[in-house]
Amino acid sequence: MAELTRTKQRLLQEAVEENVDVITGRSRATRERAKISFLVRSARIFFLLTVPIAIFTTSYVVAKVAGGRIEDLPTASSAADLTGRRQEIPARPVSAEPMVAVAAPQLIDPAVFPVAVRKVILDPGHGGTNLGTTDASGLVEKELTLDIAHRLRRLLEEGAFRVEMTREMDAELSLERRALIANEKQGDIFVSIHVNWLVTRQVRGVETYFLGATDDPYLSALAARENQGSGYSLADLRGLIEEVYANARMGESRQLAKSVQRSLYRSLRELNPGLQDRGVKTAPFGVLTRTGMPAILAEVACLSNHEEVQLLMTPEYRQFIAEALYDGIYAYANGLNQRSQIGS
Repeated sequence: MAELTRTKQRLLQEAVEENVDVITGRSRATRERAKISFLVRSARIFFLLTVPIAIFTTSYVVAKVAGGRIEDLPTASSAADLTGRRQEIPARPVSAEPMVAVAAPQLIDPAVFPVAVRKVILDPGHGGTNLGTTDASGLVEKELTLDIAHRLRRLLEEGAFRVEMTREMDAELSLERRALIANEKQGDIFVSIHVNWLVTRQVRGVETYFLGATDDPYLSALAARENQGSGYSLADLRGLIEEVYANARMGESRQLAKSVQRSLYRSLRELNPGLQDRGVKTAPFGVLTRTGMPAILAEVACLSNHEEVQLLMTPEYRQFIAEALYDGIYAYANGLNQRSQIGS
């Protein structure tokens, strides 16, 4: 500050001397130079005066702000009150487990997002020149499956389901075309109805399939028979099956197959005491490969067994089969809707 005072005194003295020179008659040029010199010195004085003031003002403001923030911090006297208030707030649980690396994303199972079943696609097996299995008495698989499908359709519509059929009359369709129809109609589930033929003719039973591989020679032969006229090549089927294996809808297809198989066996054995529960199985059926929804194939009877042939000849037993299929579909749909409500 002493140096600042001396500088100001010197500048003021010089200014006074210049004013005296002007008054005592110095030349015009001298006066002009004196005037310019005076302005320069005045600017210096102004600078020297304002800089300390600015520095002092800034320091004061910063000190006030910092002081205010420090005052906001809890003091020793207020720490107890703050601790009491914290005790009123539920503490967030803190895991003691160490952090772990996040696994790579996996395919999501559609069961995580269950939705209601509203539209059912019914697929009466075979048709046209593709007769399916036949019996000496004149029963033909393509006719039996169409009759049962029409009966099932009426039951489903009465139960508030919407129904589409891959064929409503004796028409020949490739397996590929059946799947395309199902996808175009945007069904929620796909049920293909068939009548079986077993080598051991004394055996009669029901079995339900969803798409998958098999090492069973019988199932391989059955799939080969059902896949005739599929519209797929062998290479197509291999690729399609691999595609489906990577698709999480297999889980829902399995659940649908279990529900239908359980209903078929429990219901039909009341009128058919010798009926066997042949279970839920996987097989490479071409009709199931391209459907974009849970899909099953149900073998609802055996034309290879004489007793079952007699039963199938009666409309009452075919109606009973349709009712058993309906109960299985309804149970699956009801369970799926309940899972949806629980998850919502």
